[in-house]
Amino acid sequence: MKMRQVILFLLASTGLAALPLAKAQSLVDSGSPSSSAVGPATTRQAQPDLRYLRPTPRIELHNYLFDAFGPYPIVGAGFAAGINQSQNTPPEWKQGAEGYGRRFGSNFAIAGVSTTTRYAMAKAFREDTLYYRCDCKGLFPRLSHAVISTFTSRRGTDGHRVFSFPALVAPYAGTMTAVYAWYPGRYDAKDGFRMGNYNLLGGIGGNIALEFLYSGPHSWISRMHLNNGHGAQGPD
Repeated sequence: MKMRQVILFLLASTGLAALPLAKAQSLVDSGSPSSSAVGPATTRQAQPDLRYLRPTPRIELHNYLFDAFGPYPIVGAGFAAGINQSQNTPPEWKQGAEGYGRRFGSNFAIAGVSTTTRYAMAKAFREDTLYYRCDCKGLFPRLSHAVISTFTSRRGTDGHRVFSFPALVAPYAGTMTAVYAWYPGRYDAKDGFRMGNYNLLGGIGGNIALEFLYSGPHSWISRMHLNNGHGAQGPD
């Protein structure tokens, strides 16, 4: 895939993630009184909003189902299938509606395997897979937070940030499964790794969208999914 196509894929992933993703989290609504109030007493009252509350099993299940089978993986698979169709990749699947259908099913399955792998491994590692927006200000700090969150997660009752092995492995688990399960036999681990890189780029684009396009707990996005009432503080 040429560089401009990689950039297009990342930008499209960012736009698609503006859909009601289950992972979107908010610390404090930007329009709430606590965000503009001042004084020691106000600071003490706002402090509980900065506490980390681990998501309940119900929220985790809801987010898993949404991330694996919701509108984002469906639209994302359709977009990726369009790119594959234009490049005739893999050529064995040919063109036409049947070829597009095979490519769509493949990309949707890759997303499902990747999501299932991350949630299952995160459960074993006792990690929180949800995305938490940064309480920092400025373009670059927030952009940095979104990118770093792709490779990290929250752990423990205090929600401290750790490097996430499940987050790193999951994008490649989906593509490696595709290579050895339903792709033509000439594909090997190198192809799975290359495809996994694009899968990881899509995750970065999704986090960037969640950071900058999600507008708080009263937005139309939040009404479509469950929210953890509190988030962990910004970058550690």
